[in-house]
Amino acid sequence: MEAKAPLSPEDNGPFKLLLFIDKRPNSTEQVRRIRRQLKTLSALEPMNLEIVDVTNQPYLAEHFKLVATPALIKVSSDDHQVLAGSDIETQLGHWWPRWQRELEEARQRNDASASAAEVPAGQLSADSTTQSKAIAIDAVMQSTEILRLSDEIFKLNQEKESLSAQLAFKDRIISMMAHDLRNPLTAASIAIETLELAYEPGGKKAKKFTPELILHLLKNTKVQIRTINSMITEILQAARGPSANLKVSPQELDIQRLCIDVMDSFQPKIASKRQTIEPDIPQDLPYVYADPDQVQRVLSNLIDNAIKYTPAHGKIGISALHRTTEKVQISIRDNGPGIPRDNQKSIFEENFRLQRDHSKDGYGLGLALCQRIVRAHYGQIWVDSKKGEGSCFHFTLPVYRG
Repeated sequence: MEAKAPLSPEDNGPFKLLLFIDKRPNSTEQVRRIRRQLKTLSALEPMNLEIVDVTNQPYLAEHFKLVATPALIKVSSDDHQVLAGSDIETQLGHWWPRWQRELEEARQRNDASASAAEVPAGQLSADSTTQSKAIAIDAVMQSTEILRLSDEIFKLNQEKESLSAQLAFKDRIISMMAHDLRNPLTAASIAIETLELAYEPGGKKAKKFTPELILHLLKNTKVQIRTINSMITEILQAARGPSANLKVSPQELDIQRLCIDVMDSFQPKIASKRQTIEPDIPQDLPYVYADPDQVQRVLSNLIDNAIKYTPAHGKIGISALHRTTEKVQISIRDNGPGIPRDNQKSIFEENFRLQRDHSKDGYGLGLALCQRIVRAHYGQIWVDSKKGEGSCFHFTLPVYRG
């Protein structure tokens, strides 16, 4: 799009709408939804929407002091109003009637001015002028009070919905924790108790415990503890809310070694389902600039999901490639049931779960956390999937420049 200076409202009547986006994959869908809503809202009076890519026109974002995208800005002659966040459509639906009233009031003022200009000077008495001013002031005060009360009701309704959602979420988490945490805790306890038998003084069973069996039990315990830790991390991060800061400490990271370590930690779980995992990770993969603990969470979550949805005797793949000079791409694929096209963006939202997964373990938090971690590293995460043909999750990380 050709660079322009900030637009004046005269370009399209009393006000103009600017939608600021970036190059994220979901930006096109956001633009489509907002265009569709504007078309519905302004059916009788079409409203032009101008799209501004902040990557190409950063000075416009600077001019309006934007801190995040997407953002919808209503620009008028005397000020501007910013709608930002994930619920722009909801905010637009709330503000549109007010904007329409402002347009109508502006037209009425213009009509009144035009009519007054046509009346000969001397025909308007001082009393009628004073009375007209009083009526106008009273109407403005009433209108202002109505708008203020409307805003207060809107805010209270939003707070009520937010609190209700938080309470429902906490109730669901408490009930699910009792079930989900019991499984890995029980498995870890069994493994530890079995190991304890091997070292009982004079125990007859000690001879049956080969080094291979002991190593297997230790690895199984490690996997279960990792699962518990991952669950707790997801719950704590979700409890802070989507707006909470995610702490990231990037450093030079051997992503090839980390992929192999995480993959090896899941071998007992893969073996229990008689699955196979096929790595395709180049030896010369460059180091990335990332937080090892956070990236490990992403890998663990995606591999764990692949194991969960891949049937017994199925195959799981993990691959990496140096996609550009600036990015490394990691991909984890399965041959599970796949994800419906309509849900492929929603699965990265907080608390979203597919209908088929309501009977499975999990909280619908893992992929949302993965997305937050990847974005905190200025990377992208997405999925390629066809229903019945499996899924492949991809994410990118920046190459380390020492």
